[in-house]
Amino acid sequence: MTTTLGRAPAARGSRGPRRGAAIRIFGLVVALAALVAATMAGFAVGAKNIPLSTVWDALFHYHGTDDEQIVRGLRIPRTLIGVMAGAGLGGAGALMQAITRNPLADPGVLGINSGASAAVVAAMGLAGLTAPIEYVWFALAGAALAALAVHLLGSAGRRADPVRLALAGTALTAVLTAFIQAMVLLRPDVFDRYRFWEIGSLAGRGANVLYPLLPFTVVGLLLALGLGRQLNAVALGEETGRALGIRLGRTRALAAIAITLLCGTATAAAGPIWFVGLAVPHIARLITGPDQRWLLPYSIVLAPVLLLVADVLGRVVVRPGELQVGLVAVIIGAPVFIALVRQRRIVQA
Repeated sequence: MTTTLGRAPAARGSRGPRRGAAIRIFGLVVALAALVAATMAGFAVGAKNIPLSTVWDALFHYHGTDDEQIVRGLRIPRTLIGVMAGAGLGGAGALMQAITRNPLADPGVLGINSGASAAVVAAMGLAGLTAPIEYVWFALAGAALAALAVHLLGSAGRRADPVRLALAGTALTAVLTAFIQAMVLLRPDVFDRYRFWEIGSLAGRGANVLYPLLPFTVVGLLLALGLGRQLNAVALGEETGRALGIRLGRTRALAAIAITLLCGTATAAAGPIWFVGLAVPHIARLITGPDQRWLLPYSIVLAPVLLLVADVLGRVVVRPGELQVGLVAVIIGAPVFIALVRQRRIVQA
């Protein structure tokens, strides 16, 4: 009898973590199902709605009809770029909030968006490039150089820490923004091309943009998902992290590489899209709590759902024209983020 009573509390206690993990797994499955539904909507909805049966034929039983050509040639690459860009923004936002321990951090904090934008402006104004596949590599290179510059500025002569990195990112963003404004004012033709890219759009992007950037995104996502345990230790503070055997410098460097890859490819493919990388990790945190091992995959899955929903709504509300996905994402994401702030649910990562 004594043995039975002694074991009962342990059994009840062990059910708690298992139940929590089961709920998180179920929630992640639901999020993946929502992503599949949003992807299918991206294939089917547009200026001309296409039946799901035709979408299915285009995917698995291609006959070469006009509708199937629209699905294969235009909507599938566009939607998959949305999935890639959304996953990159969600993962990068969650990483930034964790590594800087700043709940308001987003892909613009470390100057990565500004670096990509400045590189695109230079490509348009100095090299005369106009097509996304032509300047996409400039955007990726600009993002990487901006991240490197922020790291060097934030750690000059000392160990880099989140505050110095954020300040260096803010300073670099100010300089690059001035350069961008000077270019678009001096070159009206550059302004006309840049303003379309700067809003953020998935239109006009095809497989020639998707396939070259996809490997960078995959590497960034795998790197981000592998940092969950280390980021949990970082959230406890530097001294505690070191006591737990975490090499903080290595963790921050790997996180910076992942952020650069994810932000750089997303911005290169779709332009700078705001609020997705900021709001989605907070939405995910309401479900998962602060555990980065769950927060990162939730953010990576939920962010493309938001981006694809924004893209589909943009195609519908002003049909036969469309609103750019960057505008719709802000219209959706800003009220959600404000609601979270008003409920005081913004917590430190």
